Amino acid sequence: MKHLFISFVIPSYNEEGNILTMMKALKDTMTPSGLRYEVLFVDDGSDDKTMDEIRGALIDYPEVEYVSFTRNFGKEAAILAGLQYAKGDAVILMDADLQHPPELIPQLIRGYEEGYDQVIAKRNRVGDSPIRSLLSRAYYWGVNKTIDVELHDGEGDFRLLSRRAVDSLLQLSEGNRFSKGLYSWIGLEQKTISYENVTRQHGETKWSFKQLLNYAVDGVVSFNTKPLRLCFYAGLLSLFLAIAYISITLIGIIRNGVEVPGYFTIISAVLFLGGVQLLSLGIIGEYVGRIYNETKKRPHYLVRRTSAAVKGKPVSHAKIGNS
Repeated sequence: MKHLFISFVIPSYNEEGNILTMMKALKDTMTPSGLRYEVLFVDDGSDDKTMDEIRGALIDYPEVEYVSFTRNFGKEAAILAGLQYAKGDAVILMDADLQHPPELIPQLIRGYEEGYDQVIAKRNRVGDSPIRSLLSRAYYWGVNKTIDVELHDGEGDFRLLSRRAVDSLLQLSEGNRFSKGLYSWIGLEQKTISYENVTRQHGETKWSFKQLLNYAVDGVVSFNTKPLRLCFYAGLLSLFLAIAYISITLIGIIRNGVEVPGYFTIISAVLFLGGVQLLSLGIIGEYVGRIYNETKKRPHYLVRRTSAAVKGKPVSHAKIGNS
């Protein structure tokens, strides 16, 4: 498929040390194939010299395009913008930190040529700490027992999407986006290739423990209402236990009379019921908060500038970033 046009979408936040290295690696990989391609950097409001590096790359690499946000809107917004602005027959999503090996690109393209709409690169956990690996396995086991789509440990954003897959994703306009779930939700033909885990070459990870925890919560509540049903069952069980406890206590009083009050039992019951109520309210609050955010219908991102203005090209998507 020599006529195939590939779009690389690369979300970038404070990646000044990786931009030129990334471009060189992509050029070395793509030149032998003879395929046409573009490299679309989405600057997610970086506060270092990332945009300077991207604009500098325009001089040596005519394939470079960019979209720059007015502030940091998050990786999910950057992925959405990349998909909206990408013009290729197929789109390859990659991180800018070179943890997604460019040498896998020919395999991704080969999978597309075989007819797959999603060609997914799955990494192993080599190099991760035992605790991180254990927590990851536990999370995926738990989340797959809960949500309505299936997620796989090691499968992330590094993948090739056909134009049909991209258009399917762009039809999903929710504000609280969880791409891992969306990739699975659209279905289509998929192929998975495996690769060894790669450590970051420059800079530090942008994912703190708090952000990872929030991301995990997003995965649970974005694709099902089972936690709400769990609240119902927990409340029903608590009511049953409370009635059983009251009945047993009442029978004991009738038979034996009133003894020394069970302080520990009372406190335990109060704390147990209070904990169930607070947990239930917290879960309900998660859903109510998401409903609130959806009703505001704010754009996913705002664009400061794009390479289209620099190169004199027409801009094909709204600057406010709505799907």
